[in-house]
Amino acid sequence: MSRRPLVALGLGLVVGLAACGQTEQTAKAPLKGSDSPAWQGAANPFVAPGWKPGDPAAWQEQMRRRVAGQNEYSRIN
Repeated sequence: MSRRPLVALGLGLVVGLAACGQTEQTAKAPLKGSDSPAWQGAANPFVAPGWKPGDPAAWQEQMRRRVAGQNEYSRIN
């Protein structure tokens, strides 16, 4: 028997077993603030103008404006 099939078989086994050696990928700690409502967001200079943190009505109005401006059909001519 020649060496080529044995080398190919050996490489195939090494590659096949390497795929089984992956470690578990889970989050170590819960994400900070993931359980708070969306309108409770942080006040920083990157928020949309007119949005007030902690105000659900202002949040919903900002979402309505954002969705209205993202109509792809109105952009196609």
